[in-house]
Amino acid sequence: MDLSIRAAEPHEYAEAGEITARAYLDDGLLEGGEENPYASVLRDAAPRAAQGELLVAVDTDGTLLGTVTYAPQGSPLQDIAVPGEAEFRMLAVAHRARGRGAGESLVRACTARAKAEEGVVRVVMSTQPTMRGAHRIYERLGFVRTPERDWEPMPGLSLLTYKLEL
Repeated sequence: MDLSIRAAEPHEYAEAGEITARAYLDDGLLEGGEENPYASVLRDAAPRAAQGELLVAVDTDGTLLGTVTYAPQGSPLQDIAVPGEAEFRMLAVAHRARGRGAGESLVRACTARAKAEEGVVRVVMSTQPTMRGAHRIYERLGFVRTPERDWEPMPGLSLLTYKLEL
């Protein structure tokens, strides 16, 4: 399937946010479902575009397939990055588009942006233990687990971490 990765346009923020929220909700990743306060954070893509880079995967007819947030050095969106690191967050692919390379293409785009960013020596990210499909993408692309950096953003939500040396 032909697809491209580009920055989301403002008129696409709502759809990108909905793709992100639906991916987490439909995969059972948000305890309490729609009532989980993080669902509204996932839906609100505009702040991610303002504080980082909101990237989208689109097919040849412009249909949004997935999205990711790239957080360059110093971005308030960074959760675990330290100086010299870029981070990406909220990788999500619409259920109808899974298995077509959108997730991997979005991760590759984040890696390319990090390589182009002066002073960045690695890319880091956090993931839920149950996101096994995403873990396979990360490992295939050379990311390695960093268990010493695993963390809990809130009690009961443990996140695994990965890094890619550039």
